[in-house]
Amino acid sequence: MNGLLQDVRYALRQLRKAPGFAAVAVITLALGMGANTAIFSVVNGVLLRPLPFEDPDRLVRIWHTPPQASFPGITSFTVSPANFLDWQNQNHVFEHMAIYGFRAFTLTGGDKAEQVTASPVSAAFFDTVGVKPMLGRVLLREEDEPGRSHVVVLSYRFWQEHFGSNRKVVSHDITFDGMKYLVAGVMPPDFRFPDFAQMWTPMAWTDQEKMVRGNHTFMVIARLKSEADVKQAQAEMNTISGRLEQQYPQDDKGWGAVVLPLQRDLVRDVRPALLVLLGAVGFILLIACVNVANLSLARIFSRNKEVAIRTALGASSARIMRQVLVESVLLALLGGGLGLTYAHFGVRLIMAFLADKLPHFVSTGIDAKVLGFTAAVAILTGIISGILPALHLSRANVNQALKQGLGRTGTDSGGNRTRNTLVVIEVALSLVLLIGAGLMIRSFQALSGVNPGFEPHGVLTMTAAVARSKFSEPIQQVNYFEQVLERVRALPGVVAAGAINDIPLGMNGSHQPIAVEGRPLVPMSEQPEVDVSVITTGYASALHIPVLQGRDFNSADVAGRPATILISQSLARQFWANEDPIGKHITLSFFSGAREIVGVVGDVKADGLNQTRPAAALYMPLGQVTAPVNEQWNSFPMTLVVRTSAYPASIASAVTNALHEVDRDVPVRDVLAMDDLVASSLSQQRFDLLLLGAFAALALVLAAIGIYSVLSYSVRRRVQEIGIRLALGASLSDVLRMVVFEGMKPTLLGLAAGTAAALALGQVMSSLIYGVKATDPVTFAAVVAVLAAVALSASIIPARRAAKVDPMVALRYE
Repeated sequence: MNGLLQDVRYALRQLRKAPGFAAVAVITLALGMGANTAIFSVVNGVLLRPLPFEDPDRLVRIWHTPPQASFPGITSFTVSPANFLDWQNQNHVFEHMAIYGFRAFTLTGGDKAEQVTASPVSAAFFDTVGVKPMLGRVLLREEDEPGRSHVVVLSYRFWQEHFGSNRKVVSHDITFDGMKYLVAGVMPPDFRFPDFAQMWTPMAWTDQEKMVRGNHTFMVIARLKSEADVKQAQAEMNTISGRLEQQYPQDDKGWGAVVLPLQRDLVRDVRPALLVLLGAVGFILLIACVNVANLSLARIFSRNKEVAIRTALGASSARIMRQVLVESVLLALLGGGLGLTYAHFGVRLIMAFLADKLPHFVSTGIDAKVLGFTAAVAILTGIISGILPALHLSRANVNQALKQGLGRTGTDSGGNRTRNTLVVIEVALSLVLLIGAGLMIRSFQALSGVNPGFEPHGVLTMTAAVARSKFSEPIQQVNYFEQVLERVRALPGVVAAGAINDIPLGMNGSHQPIAVEGRPLVPMSEQPEVDVSVITTGYASALHIPVLQGRDFNSADVAGRPATILISQSLARQFWANEDPIGKHITLSFFSGAREIVGVVGDVKADGLNQTRPAAALYMPLGQVTAPVNEQWNSFPMTLVVRTSAYPASIASAVTNALHEVDRDVPVRDVLAMDDLVASSLSQQRFDLLLLGAFAALALVLAAIGIYSVLSYSVRRRVQEIGIRLALGASLSDVLRMVVFEGMKPTLLGLAAGTAAALALGQVMSSLIYGVKATDPVTFAAVVAVLAAVALSASIIPARRAAKVDPMVALRYE
């Protein structure tokens, strides 16, 4: 320890003597370690930190796997009531299994009506998650029955915001949709699952609902028994699914089940991007290490005589290596400390982009695990960046070093080879990151240029949820929206207006099986599935969705008239590629009677701009919806789509007033310009682009610094040689060419190695890009050209300095 403390003190003195070197090295390492710490903090909070439930490793989510003929490419699907009940009764690997869904209530009594989002849950839900209430109790099994289900458990946040943390609300009634509900309890502050839930109510299926197999609208969570694992659970669910397929071929043929660990399933949308970014910051740290190693090598060679004297006085190679490594680790620790500051702000920036894509209980920050990670990375970084200089210095030739003057005119071919090799590595790593960023840029450009199938500019959207208890008959709901649209269309600046139950890019569409007139009848499980939406007249014109054949809905498409539908172009091509679909009929399995096709409209990117193939879609007129679209909803939400000649936000209050003039107790939410909705759908791609682009830009700067530092050192070492060349008749262009070639030679080798590595890693990027191949030649060529140009620029400054060497001064130079 005495010797180690001496090395630390000596290292501090050396760094004080070279403040420029110390500052550059510390800042370089801080950038690399700060980026790593920031991304690790997010990865730790999202992927590694246990869920805030009892024994979270035993929690899984179970999805249906649909028939690929009907759902190509879809690997997980929501669950039907009857299948869940069979899963629950027939399994032997789960301690508890529960199902949950979505239900909307309307809360009135304040200044304005408000929609409240509840999660109806089965009786075993709270036993499954293993969380106890903060106040009162959870739902009882006997309350999971029709007629006894007017009970709620409130989330902590809802209790705070609406009841001011009043404990007396427990065991008292509150009113939703004109009906009283008993408040059974309040959950703890850190519990809110599923994420959308502001409160929980009993599922309370009727006997008829318990028999439904074809309507998949629920999600299932389960707790493994202590002796079971995911592999065993999957095997048993495969057995049960096969059994159900044999028993109920009409509904379950081709439907399986997949068991996923809950934590992994909750974050699967962001997991690939985070792992790619973790790899990217690893490259940044390696580049920073290479840079500092190069800087240290340049500085170490000036200490050859010092080391020779130490060796002559009896110092061992191991002792010399330790001294150099202590210095490099000290630099890394200082860089790690500064990097924590960068990481603090970096984490906040990253979470600002990811907030709406992560479960609410995900928390990130600089905790003990992150501090330990940073310390370990700092020590490892110090060793990596210092090992080459330490080895080189410990192997210095004592006799040759003692014969040198101050060491400025000597050359060291081995050192040059080492530094050039480091430049090759640095350029290769930088090229891989730059190509990744280039592919993201090209992908984002492709997505931004995608035609969504509608014109979003100048469109305002807002969602109104009509309580079923207020308008119990569908015709009453229809009349409400007709009155609202009549008022909205009369507003100044409004060009067109309509409504739809699931706005494009809103990710809440309904998929339903259909039977096509003239085609062989097949079991429901084998029927093709289509996106089904309910719209009003004026919707297609408000979004500028073209009517390609036939007509749009009009005022005649109401209850009591022949049932009509519109279909998308892709659905028309799927079934009537070489004939006219107008006048043909389709039967929706969840609605009675055949419906006549009266028009074909353009395809719409309903699920996202990165939707790779057009989705077959079908539109029903609101005026002919004679049964609830979803029985589990206490309210019937429709999103108004208003095209205006003015700025959309400027008419928001007028449209809201028009809604409330018809009924003030109808809540309004999600008031957005359609342009904002489109931009929001690209938020994940924008996040990936910005972060990977920032890391690539940092890699480019570090690579330029690395090339410049190597050439600058080389020029300083070869002052006498250059002077002799000039004295013997070499031209300035010869000197310039020599130095530039020396800098570009390792750069070109690095470009070749980096291109090969980027091609090999192309599969990693393929899941994050759209509209461009991972081997896109344009991106590769552009990135190689940019990096080569930067390397050339970094080579020119030392080359110009070399060309200005005065031969007379150089010949007298030591």
